[in-house]
Amino acid sequence: MTNPDSSQPDEAPLNHPQPTRQTESGIEGLDSLTFEVIEQEVADGKPVVSRGVYLAPNLITTLSLLSGFFSILSSTQGHFYKASLAIFLSAILDGADGRVARMLNAQSPFGEQYDSLADMLAFGVAPAILIYSFALQPLGRVGIACAFVFTACAAFRLARFNVQIGEVDKKFFVGLASPLAAILVTSAVMVAIDHDQWIGQYDIQVMIIAAVWVVICGLLMVSNLKYYSFKEFDKKKVPFVALIIAVLVMGIVLYDIPVGILAIGIIYALSGIVSTLNTKVKG
Repeated sequence: MTNPDSSQPDEAPLNHPQPTRQTESGIEGLDSLTFEVIEQEVADGKPVVSRGVYLAPNLITTLSLLSGFFSILSSTQGHFYKASLAIFLSAILDGADGRVARMLNAQSPFGEQYDSLADMLAFGVAPAILIYSFALQPLGRVGIACAFVFTACAAFRLARFNVQIGEVDKKFFVGLASPLAAILVTSAVMVAIDHDQWIGQYDIQVMIIAAVWVVICGLLMVSNLKYYSFKEFDKKKVPFVALIIAVLVMGIVLYDIPVGILAIGIIYALSGIVSTLNTKVKG
């Protein structure tokens, strides 16, 4: 309670915006030795600071980051299947953290930046190291260059996404999303592992295909192709036949999961090219 003899109010809650007081660093609280996140915002036309972070979405993002880190370690140790599964887990967690943040109204600038950094490791670095360790290493500098193109394109894609937030239609992604590009690379590695009895007979060809594939996936991320985001898909009703088709697709995928995921990923990647060509033809 507030002391009746004092004119000072009670201490504000953790996330309650407070008026900004200028210090040497510019924001009060940054000049002391503390472990705290302080975000500067504008409320009612006045600069205020918000302290603390939202636990649930940022914890899920941390788990995604951990999965990406584990994938890198597994790739360097030759455990390629474990590395692939870890990237898939990161993709699932990456989709979950945003939904949890929106459900709890726990979105923040810190969460957005943290999510991008986690995505860079999980979907930019980890897949590149995976496919380099699995297939590109014998190619020497060419293999390094191809893997790096993918990582660099993922960085460009995430940076472009950050600066275009609020400026593009949420129904579409501009360029292939980094988790989807990572899944294309990862599922290709899993298919090669599962079907090594015939892929192993064409080692040089597989290396060349892997090099071309990882570069294509990288370039799709920085392209201006539009891909449907499915962000509002769960809010709309669809014809009943769509559910039947979904069940049939699930049955096909379950027959050979890596091949099914790779096939769906390729179809989705081609959808952006087809829709762009149709738009140009109609225009």
